[in-house]
Amino acid sequence: MKLSREFYARPVLVVARESIGKLLVHRTSEGVAAGRIVEAEAYRGPLDLAAHSSRGLTKRTVAMFGPPGYAYVYFLYGTCWAMNIVAASEGEPHAVLIRALEPMSGLALMARRRRKPLDSRDLTSGPGKLTQALAITGADYGRDLCGDQLFLEEAHDRRAFRIGRSPRINVNYAGSWAARPWRFYERGNRYVSVPPRN
Repeated sequence: MKLSREFYARPVLVVARESIGKLLVHRTSEGVAAGRIVEAEAYRGPLDLAAHSSRGLTKRTVAMFGPPGYAYVYFLYGTCWAMNIVAASEGEPHAVLIRALEPMSGLALMARRRRKPLDSRDLTSGPGKLTQALAITGADYGRDLCGDQLFLEEAHDRRAFRIGRSPRINVNYAGSWAARPWRFYERGNRYVSVPPRN
């Protein structure tokens, strides 16, 4: 059920859209936590001014320039971590930001980490919330998503859902790139971080 390298070695818009409905799983010494991806954004650097890789190859972005199927994790707003999937091919610095999850397993563990009730929408409804819930940190930077610790897999229930599109969130600094509809989300899912949701 774990996704192979081939899933990630495709155009970033394809990977972003097809990541919706997949499970993001993190195994730690505390246990396993996982959630269905319900919101994701594509970043196509270096031309895309919203992408970190638009600034070129740096110590921070080296993972984005590497092979697909690795984690690009960075500190968001100086307060929390954000989890990205490196896509496309080596030297092509594209990534998919995971913006929201629907909790699926390890809910008690997630609730304890987030200090929220089990049924709280705030458990994983944002990029910083989901990394805290799954205990994804800077230590996971460059982690192989085809390994056994942090990975994506096919969802077990294969439910039917509809995918919506919109411009990405909080990228107004990117000029005309900000208007591109490169945010994908599961319509009507309560864990999608911000409107539009339907």
